[in-house]
Amino acid sequence: MKRFLLALALLLAPAAYAQQEWAQQPAAALTPEVEQAAREVGKSLRCVVCQNQSIEESNAPLAEDMRRLVRERLAAGDTRDEVMTFMTDRYGNFVRLQPPFQIDTLFLWLGPALFLILAVWAWLAYLRPQAKRSHAPAPLTDAEAAALDKRISEGGQS
Repeated sequence: MKRFLLALALLLAPAAYAQQEWAQQPAAALTPEVEQAAREVGKSLRCVVCQNQSIEESNAPLAEDMRRLVRERLAAGDTRDEVMTFMTDRYGNFVRLQPPFQIDTLFLWLGPALFLILAVWAWLAYLRPQAKRSHAPAPLTDAEAAALDKRISEGGQS
């Protein structure tokens, strides 16, 4: 078992080192226009780790990698739309802070309205007027009325 773990560690070490080396590389010198475009794109992309922050706001390592990737694509000459398409293809529509209105994102857009409609329907069904829920007792039969009159005249004794 020890040999297996040692072999596994030796196999994974170069990949881990390469990952670490790539993460520590300084960002290429970017022009102010590219940096501004990268910030705009970054504000419209969701950090897939934090989920409620854009990649520009997040401090997660994955968000840092995504920022670097956006800047590299823009520095290579891609347009804003091409970068958004690349990131969407890579991470799915979830990566956009405002996903497009499509069949696969229909629940994201219509889910809150659907929930509100269901909640109002349930509330109205619960509070519907008491008149529709008739709980009035059936009228007494002649025999029951006679027995009641007899009890009342006896003074309610059993």
